[in-house]
Amino acid sequence: MADPHSSNSPDNPTLAKNRTVDAVVSVVLMLIGAVVIVEARRLGTQWTSDGPGSGYFPLYIGIIIEVSGLGIFYQAVFGKAPDHGPFVDREQAQRVLSVLLPAALYALVTHFLGLYLASAIYIALFMVILGKYPAGKSVFLAVIVNTLFFLMFEVWFKVPLFKGTLDPLAFLGY
Repeated sequence: MADPHSSNSPDNPTLAKNRTVDAVVSVVLMLIGAVVIVEARRLGTQWTSDGPGSGYFPLYIGIIIEVSGLGIFYQAVFGKAPDHGPFVDREQAQRVLSVLLPAALYALVTHFLGLYLASAIYIALFMVILGKYPAGKSVFLAVIVNTLFFLMFEVWFKVPLFKGTLDPLAFLGY
């Protein structure tokens, strides 16, 4: 039965299939497992006079990750009923990127402007561009939300959050 949320047409081609993604994820898992095993061995996996070495338990976790990755890889590549269905099509990828790229940019801007100002800009732009809300309403709500967060963390809880390298809110004295 076809997926009602996805259409595999020339206008909306499949960018990746489930089988391919499963194989790639399994290779990534195997790499992670290998790193865990190597680092566990570096820490020491032997039983010492006062108990297990620092890498004793991580070694077994790495082995479990490695075996899991191998199992997924075998199933994806050599399995009797491999899943050739679409994992993601162009339209779905564009929707994911429309959220992922602004979030990555937000993380970068946070470094310079701090959490409060970057969050206000992020919320306002997100509401205007993706939510199609009016600009005035979006800016108003973004400022209100971040003012409440500022009061809650900085004033009431006395927990300072990152202000950014430019510290644009330094004039507030926090």
